[in-house]
Amino acid sequence: MPIEEARKIARDADLDLVEVAPNANPPVCRVMDFSKFIYEKKKKEREARKSQTKIEIKEIRLRPKTTAHHRSFKVRDARRWLNEGKKVKVRIRFRGREIHYPEIALEDLKEIAEELSDVAVIEQPPSMEGRTMLMVLAPDKVKKK
Repeated sequence: MPIEEARKIARDADLDLVEVAPNANPPVCRVMDFSKFIYEKKKKEREARKSQTKIEIKEIRLRPKTTAHHRSFKVRDARRWLNEGKKVKVRIRFRGREIHYPEIALEDLKEIAEELSDVAVIEQPPSMEGRTMLMVLAPDKVKKK
């Protein structure tokens, strides 16, 4: 229908002519109350935001010289967080000359990943970022069930 005729119909109904699908051929328009349309759209967006799950990332920080006893406390916390559905970032920080021995930290990260392999999967493998080595673990949905 011609645009002028659609505008006349909208004016007679005391409503607005709203273009709903501009990319369609020909473009699709609808006669409606525009303010009500905007309100409904915002309401749907709010509902969609409510239903989204925000994944929280927890972090455990270690050093290459961290003892196995202290590491076990951190791993226990990480296990609890993974069971709650949170991701865990394991960071090993190097100080001084420790940076020359990244294989120690790599071995620690592999041991931690092995200890948590029943509840987690490695989302980001160990990698160096400046003076830290980083690994991200995510909860394993298959093993959890």
